[in-house]
Amino acid sequence: MLAKRIIPCLDVKEGRVVKGTQFLSLRDAGDPVELAAFYDKEGADELVFLDISASHEGRETMVDVVREVAATLAIPFTVGGGINTLADIRRILRAGADKVSINTAALLRPAFIREGADYFGSQCIVVAIDAKFDTALGTWRVYTHGGRNQTDWLVTDWAKEAVRLGAGELLVTSMDQDGAKTGFDLPLLKAINEVVTVPVIASGGAGAASDFVDVFKHNYADAALAASIFHYKETSIQEVKARLREEGECIR
Repeated sequence: MLAKRIIPCLDVKEGRVVKGTQFLSLRDAGDPVELAAFYDKEGADELVFLDISASHEGRETMVDVVREVAATLAIPFTVGGGINTLADIRRILRAGADKVSINTAALLRPAFIREGADYFGSQCIVVAIDAKFDTALGTWRVYTHGGRNQTDWLVTDWAKEAVRLGAGELLVTSMDQDGAKTGFDLPLLKAINEVVTVPVIASGGAGAASDFVDVFKHNYADAALAASIFHYKETSIQEVKARLREEGECIR
């Protein structure tokens, strides 16, 4: 059995870590380099760095900040935001990332997933999916540009297509649960887990250690990502791991 992973996320805007609710009302959470070093020492299994306004603003990810963060880490490091070409991927990997997360660029040109997987390997390509429930359809739609633009893709269809094209992992964020701290979106994760075979990272909604227990107990995700509850010291990675051990989960 693969060990479950606990992953803090650094949502970065204008060089600072921020966090909001449902992708809105952002507030400052600290310096990305300092937080990265803290989570490395705290026992995080991986770290995700998302330049959340890069795609919307049409610019490249902040490579200098990525390089500084990577220099503090001994754990795997995924970077996303504004990655649109193979040259962008190469630049981010050379700055110290182990994997890249692509979202908007992949939806605008799905062949980009295959190009990245063929050149750098599927293990390097994480496709991030921002999903919001559509009550009229009774299922989830996929959004681009940091949750700003709705697409025609249904989440399960896009998840299957991303994996078919070479995605090695999916980072699934529930826009409905983001920042709500009421638990991960288990129905969304279940729906995706039933149609793909690659690892799924759950994102959006963590409010307590028990939420990590719930998502892993049902085997709806291989890893769970959180931001605000770690940034604002509402719980810690060590507390989450202790609770998971109590529940008999296989963790690192």
